[in-house]
Amino acid sequence: MSKSRKPIVAVVGRPNVGKSTLFNALAGENISIVKDTPGITRDRIYTDVTWLDRTFTLIDTGGIEPDSKDVILSQMREQAQIAIDTADVIIFLVDVKQGLQDADSKVADILRRSQKPVVLVVNKVDSVNKFMADVYEFYNLGIGDPIPVSAANRTGLGDMLEAISAHFPEDLGPQEEDDRPRIAIIGKPNVGKSSIINKLLGENRLIVSDVAGTTRDAVDTEVKYRGKEYVFIDTAGLRRKNKIKEELEHFMIVRTVSAVERADVAVLVIDAQEGVTEQDAKIAGIAHDRGKAVIIAVNKWDAVEKNDKTIYRFSEKVRDILSFMPYAELLFISAKTGQRMNKLFETIDVVSENHSMRVQTGVLNEIMAEAVAMQQPPTDKGKRLKLYYITQVAVKPPTFVIFVNDKELMHFSYTRYIENQIRETFGFRGTPLHFIIRERNEEK
Repeated sequence: MSKSRKPIVAVVGRPNVGKSTLFNALAGENISIVKDTPGITRDRIYTDVTWLDRTFTLIDTGGIEPDSKDVILSQMREQAQIAIDTADVIIFLVDVKQGLQDADSKVADILRRSQKPVVLVVNKVDSVNKFMADVYEFYNLGIGDPIPVSAANRTGLGDMLEAISAHFPEDLGPQEEDDRPRIAIIGKPNVGKSSIINKLLGENRLIVSDVAGTTRDAVDTEVKYRGKEYVFIDTAGLRRKNKIKEELEHFMIVRTVSAVERADVAVLVIDAQEGVTEQDAKIAGIAHDRGKAVIIAVNKWDAVEKNDKTIYRFSEKVRDILSFMPYAELLFISAKTGQRMNKLFETIDVVSENHSMRVQTGVLNEIMAEAVAMQQPPTDKGKRLKLYYITQVAVKPPTFVIFVNDKELMHFSYTRYIENQIRETFGFRGTPLHFIIRERNEEK
């Protein structure tokens, strides 16, 4: 059984129509910071939403909130384009109290021409009786029935979710036959993502130029290497010049989420000359959260002056800043000279194999019994943690369930200890491991 990817739903709308409020209402927690000042940047711009039995990833395409009307329109066009490029379904959010605006009509035209499914949602309808006539005005956008909601009061969300999920593609899973590794090359602008793909292709399939964020539409690229096929998912897709830095970052994260969602392996590219940064950690976090196999590729290594300690020092720094993913494989490459590019394919093979590796239950329980014998489980108020049984329930990433007598006693550090014992035996290089802790009574 292949685990299908989650559908991606993107929200487009003018400033202050309530995108963040909707986001929070669906996420069920205050993720976005909603303040009265437009343009307060929100750190979390994506979240997983589960409704009935469907889970999807909700992305806010917001960016920075501009102040003048023409800037608002050009920004919304950008948002619409991003949503069209990355999403399966688009929510077009409008505000019943501000009424139908010129910018809404212009963006509706773009969305309509894209042929992508669009759900028109009219927010701030606190009373259906009072506002229904105003809601009907939005039929003029020509993108279908407006759905009245109040994100703040959490009303109408069920109808909206129903309309959204009706558009989900029936099967988002990989085609049954397609077991080719899918690789997303991720990283900040200008670290050499496109150059790496070009080098792997041996041809200039992507347009590379020196302007930050000029790579055109995302295209999946098939590469054959030593008789084996790979699919590279391009994450660049930014066609922006001279835009505000923060906004580039916002769009970059939207792209990264949508590419990582479709990949098995993420190759995080870091610029050797710039060194590893917090922004790299933010991008790496997306792949980590989504349980993907990860390779850290330090590019432009040819341009760094080296002595016998350079590689060791650089590795330490990377491990320090990306300490949440000690499992990630680390490579030093140069797309320009081709240095260690063949090693990249070998590493992709290794990590993608580990990402879908299964371990037999009997072996797992032997490892666990030995681990428990070597290091007693913790006690709390005289009660000792007991580990009854462990079994692997999924791959991509390998996911294990451990049955214990008391979940509270299973501290993160002891789970980490068990993980290390499993890794000692099986390696699992390059892939995160997930653990689910379940309780069961002693009697059973």
